[in-house]
Amino acid sequence: MKKLVLGSLVLVSSVFASSDVLASVNGEKVTKAQINQLLKAKRITYDKLPAQYKQKILDDIITQALLIQKAEKSGIENTKEFKKELAKVKRQLALRVFLKQKLAYISVSLKEAKVFYNKNKDLMFKQAAEVKARHILVKTKAEAQNIISELRETPKNKLEAKFIELAKTKSVGPSGKMGGELGWFSKAKMIPSFSEAAFKLNIGDITLKPVKTRFGWHVIYVEDKKAGGYASFEKVKAMIIQQLKIKKLKKYVNSIKDKANIKYYN
Repeated sequence: MKKLVLGSLVLVSSVFASSDVLASVNGEKVTKAQINQLLKAKRITYDKLPAQYKQKILDDIITQALLIQKAEKSGIENTKEFKKELAKVKRQLALRVFLKQKLAYISVSLKEAKVFYNKNKDLMFKQAAEVKARHILVKTKAEAQNIISELRETPKNKLEAKFIELAKTKSVGPSGKMGGELGWFSKAKMIPSFSEAAFKLNIGDITLKPVKTRFGWHVIYVEDKKAGGYASFEKVKAMIIQQLKIKKLKKYVNSIKDKANIKYYN
């Protein structure tokens, strides 16, 4: 008997590793592998889920598995409505597999990829200089100056730890609880006065004067810096090849349309 197609979810598999079995639903196994497949798009695995979410997703799958079993036993697969919906699913599946196979057989030479890279270098592969920084945001210039004074008295090898401590206790910004962490950013991503001050600093230094923005007064600490330039061809080669393959696939699709007998009706 064919398995019931319920939406696009195939929840119960007959192939599983015994160590992955999480539940049994009337003899059918629910495994980690099944759940991980469902979570794949979210880039997380079952083992990394918080306990309450593990239980919830397992309960959801069990419920759906029970409904599938019930539906199969009801004879729903013999109804006209089911056969009509199955035909739709089969057509879409045929299209998806066909296009996947076509894409796999399309070839892109290294020369084509390099031509694309050089032609689009400035538009797509130019990388701006970036800074990785932390900041402490306070409401007044005096507060910021006091923090700078305290940091200047801190030994260089303890400066980052001290900065994080002060950010957590004194910063009024949302990043304060994370030690003022801002991550990587380019000049264009921040307010000009903030960017200008941050990019002037060397790695491991703080601003010696408070920096004013519309949010308040900042003290900045630079953790790391990256020079601007271009992403190397090797780094982006796979992405370029995939993009060119998709372009060729679209060209193939358009050729089919050009040859087809298509009529439009108002």
